[in-house]
Amino acid sequence: MSFKVKATVVAFLGDTQKYPCHFQHQVGDEFIYDGEKFIGRICPSMSPYIIPQMMAVHAAGPRHIGRPAYYYPFWYAPLSVDAPGLKKFDGLGFRNVLDAETDPDDPIAKLVPKNAFKWPAHDQRDVSKSPSVMCPDIRTAMLMKIEAFDLSENGYDTPYFRREMMILGKVLDNPGIKVNKIIKGFSKQEIEDIYPALNPVLMEALREELELMGYLKVEDNRATVTKQGKAKFKEFKASLSKEERAALQI
Repeated sequence: MSFKVKATVVAFLGDTQKYPCHFQHQVGDEFIYDGEKFIGRICPSMSPYIIPQMMAVHAAGPRHIGRPAYYYPFWYAPLSVDAPGLKKFDGLGFRNVLDAETDPDDPIAKLVPKNAFKWPAHDQRDVSKSPSVMCPDIRTAMLMKIEAFDLSENGYDTPYFRREMMILGKVLDNPGIKVNKIIKGFSKQEIEDIYPALNPVLMEALREELELMGYLKVEDNRATVTKQGKAKFKEFKASLSKEERAALQI
């Protein structure tokens, strides 16, 4: 009941010609946590900042918001300049600047989240949502973005992942089934004798994770398996032994 997570080097905000990264990170480098182990290289100066954020995303997936500033509406307001004569309107005195262009070489501008302060305004409320970490060496200022990219089937997540795959199987057999009826597709033995025992709250949590990863789609309280979900279930089924397939009846 968790997610695989990766931290990706997306940019260097500093001057790498003058101050090269001494760990020799490159844009595109990935550092992954798959539910039981870390995969890839990570600078020791970054690990104390990256790993706690990765653990938060491992638990919450795309629901995790790593920055409280995400909740501020000002990301969707345009740039402005002082205009005391307009104080009678907004209470402080600012004028919108709707045609300003940001200097791409300005180091301060590089710290502004993508899609912030644009006009026409960005059409989705996602500015400053994805967790990211900047290297404490501000000369190079390497930036890593953290995101969930799949369900975790490793470590103690394995039984919950299998339950999620069986939910996909039940919906595949009954496309368009009402979400509160999915549990009725499991026998009493399947509900109570297999860990973790199923109940409506657990079913809701597992179903939500399947939706977040794009494996399950729910519209008007009815569930269908997506193309990606069908591929995921096929991959899961192929990974099982003959004994496991018989036990799970798939």
